Amino acid sequence: AMEAALQRHRARYKSPGGPPWRETYRRRCLERLRSSRAKLLERYRRAGDGARPGPAPGALLVQEVMEQEWRVLRDSLPGPRGQEPLEQMLEDPDELAVLEEIQQELILQEQLVIEEYERSLRFDEECLNAMLEGLDATDRIICPVCRKNNLTVKTHTVCCQCGLYISTQDMTERKLRSLLESTVTEHSQRCFHSPEFTVTSGMEEETSLLMSCPV
Repeated sequence: AMEAALQRHRARYKSPGGPPWRETYRRRCLERLRSSRAKLLERYRRAGDGARPGPAPGALLVQEVMEQEWRVLRDSLPGPRGQEPLEQMLEDPDELAVLEEIQQELILQEQLVIEEYERSLRFDEECLNAMLEGLDATDRIICPVCRKNNLTVKTHTVCCQCGLYISTQDMTERKLRSLLESTVTEHSQRCFHSPEFTVTSGMEEETSLLMSCPV
């Protein structure tokens, strides 16, 4: 539904007429909003007070983006119009309508980013549950590499049918589960992308379990 609303907004900008600065201003606002994705998500996380965010709040960056881009645009406008602040343009009904259209499109775009972030959080939670809570009757741990088989955890080794084999010291299933959970949780607090696990080793190093992220 939100994507359809965006399409309707974009269609209106293809119609003839309207102030000549309209499309340039709209495009620059969208570009600035997209480049501020990290800032937007940080504000959204703070709005949740450290807890899981609820429904998408009101616009977090839209007004700031519009004001910043208007300052850039007005410097390029000829004559006295180039010195007017954004709020003075609201006196012109046609230009007011244009600004409201741009504002609504930016709000929809912002909400799409937040919805994508929320979906990613849910995906991370599902992966974490599958890895840490998908246990069998013997309380075994699902392998973080293949996510199919149970790990065999012994005092000096951790191994899996997929080929994972790591030397350890005084390892237990409870200790390993705690290490995995704390590492994944710490990552999810800073990044909304899902990490991946692989087994790595160097020429002079013992085999290790490596968590990596595409971001």
